[in-house]
Amino acid sequence: MKNKLNNLLIAGALTFSAQAAIAEEVVNVYNWSDYIDEQVNDDFTAATGIKVVYDVFDSNEFLQSKLLAGGSGYDVVVPSSSFLARQIQAGVFMKLDKSKLSNIGNMWSDIEDQVAQFGPLNDYSVNYMWGTTGIGYNEDMINERMENAPTTSLAMVFDPDVVSKFADCGVHLLDAPEEIIPAALAYIGEDPRTNDTDVIAKAEAVISNVRPYIQKFHSSQYIDALSNGDICLVVGWSGDIFMAQYAAWEAENGVEIVYTIPDEGALMWFDQLAIPKDAPNVENALKYINWIMDPQQIANATNYVWYANGNLASQPLLDPELLSDPAVYPTPEVMEGLYISPQYDNKAQRVVTRTWTKVKTGQ
Repeated sequence: MKNKLNNLLIAGALTFSAQAAIAEEVVNVYNWSDYIDEQVNDDFTAATGIKVVYDVFDSNEFLQSKLLAGGSGYDVVVPSSSFLARQIQAGVFMKLDKSKLSNIGNMWSDIEDQVAQFGPLNDYSVNYMWGTTGIGYNEDMINERMENAPTTSLAMVFDPDVVSKFADCGVHLLDAPEEIIPAALAYIGEDPRTNDTDVIAKAEAVISNVRPYIQKFHSSQYIDALSNGDICLVVGWSGDIFMAQYAAWEAENGVEIVYTIPDEGALMWFDQLAIPKDAPNVENALKYINWIMDPQQIANATNYVWYANGNLASQPLLDPELLSDPAVYPTPEVMEGLYISPQYDNKAQRVVTRTWTKVKTGQ
């Protein structure tokens, strides 16, 4: 009986150890859609034996709802800087143990300095990618409908006399109030980063005036729609529009796509790798983040998604055409006209949410 009991205990311990070992060999990653070269994850598994369970989202709001609810089960997530700042205040994330990040020295101090404007984000995260929010358009469709269209201005989407000319070929806006509302304010000469609720409220009229000409608010569908020629104009994220451009080129479908940073200025955003406090596989999460900070790995990702990254050591490994493209890595002159995401207080956030709901639904 005693031997049988011992055997059962040993078997149970072995089963538990096996289960624990299996759990340790997984990292659960939650990232934006269409935002990595899958080979990067495959190579991580080949090098470490840790399986990457990869899931995607297409809005910060959706990610935030999962994180604030707790128990998401994710080990690594990729929020944008303004959302990350609020989530840190809410106690969602753990500080990174940088002693386990041997590649931390590869990061770009200029980008870290920009991220630091949001608070202690560099203690809790490292930059994955960064970029701008600008205008993507189908060159032929726009030229057919308007000669000398103001393609470097936000008038393309916020001037009713202009955008109405493109309604028949399809206009999309990001479903991202913290990007579109600041752009609307920049268009009318207001501070895009303001917390003044009276100023924020002015964006409602700007967007509502062009609402009849907006086919859809969405944060990922425009990539395929633009590359296939199903829409002609979008306010979207730089790398997504470059991905659409590449897809059209690869398909040889005759669609010519252009991306511009608006003269009125554009939002400069940062997507950060971070670990939730309740992550089930913290050590594997740190290994994954360190892998992404390897210059070759992040270069592979950037060359695939066509977004700039915050890893200075990766730049010699980037496609020279990408590195020299001022729409991807803006010139110092263009950088002066960029602004970072607003950090709304609670009162301002309520106005933003209410305004966005109203302009999207018309109610």
